[in-house]
Amino acid sequence: MNKQQEIKNSDQKKIKPENGKLFFSKKTEKKFFFFMTIIMLLMGVLVKLGAI
Repeated sequence: MNKQQEIKNSDQKKIKPENGKLFFSKKTEKKFFFFMTIIMLLMGVLVKLGAI
């Protein structure tokens, strides 16, 4: 990776507050929804098994 890409990547913030709202980078948003999907899948399996 060259220096220009390193500077560009280091300047990007994962969470950016603006006007009282939170804005996420695309990568952070994808990770968040991926983990939430896995959690919902596991919860559904546990409910189906009668563990919850």
